[in-house]
Order: sequence, then structure tokens, then C-alpha cells
Amino acid sequence: MAYKEKTIEKKYFSIGEVAEELNVATSLIRFWESEFDVIKPKKNSKGNRQFTLQDIENIKLIYHLVKEKGFTLQGAKEMLKSESSAIKDKMEMIDSLKKIKAFLLEVKQQLPS
Repeated sequence: MAYKEKTIEKKYFSIGEVAEELNVATSLIRFWESEFDVIKPKKNSKGNRQFTLQDIENIKLIYHLVKEKGFTLQGAKEMLKSESSAIKDKMEMIDSLKKIKAFLLEVKQQLPS
């Protein structure tokens, strides 16, 4: 039986890592943290925010509503309260379709002209 190395899963992410993933400023994430109750990062002894995967999913959801769909902050708050599971399903579908599109474009580039 061959030795199988375990993959290390990161549990906490810094605000810089989250901001880089979403391509936004860290100040925007701090602002959304103060505006939305669903973003509750832990803070270490120095006061640095430590975001979980659930926090990141909530931030992505807020990003989708505010930046991509054009909701106001109040509108996004209301959508999160009323239809958060439906929005998450739609976001997952959009992400899947984007991945498929990227894969198909990559295949297209590899085809001979």
C-alpha cells in the first residue's frame, strides 16, 4: 500500500487573501463586515481578522448582489434575509458555467486552425 500524503486544508484566511481572491480593496471587506451581520470573522490576539470558508462564501454572495447585480446595500440585506439559499444556488450555477466556458475556450485554443 502506497503512502498517501494528506492535503492540508486551510481553515482561516487573512483579509488580504480574501480581498485578493475577489479583486477588491480590504477596506471594502471591512465596510461590508460592519454593514452585514452574516460576515463575522474571528479576530486573533493582535486583532487581525481570520475569515472562515463560510465567511468567504457570504462575502462572495454580497459581492455578487452588490457589484454584479447592482443591488443597493439595503436591497442586498433584504435579499439575504429572504432568498439566500436561492441566491447561493444561482451563484453556484454561474460559477460552474464560467468554469465550463473557460475549459471550452482552452480546448478551442488547442484545436488546429
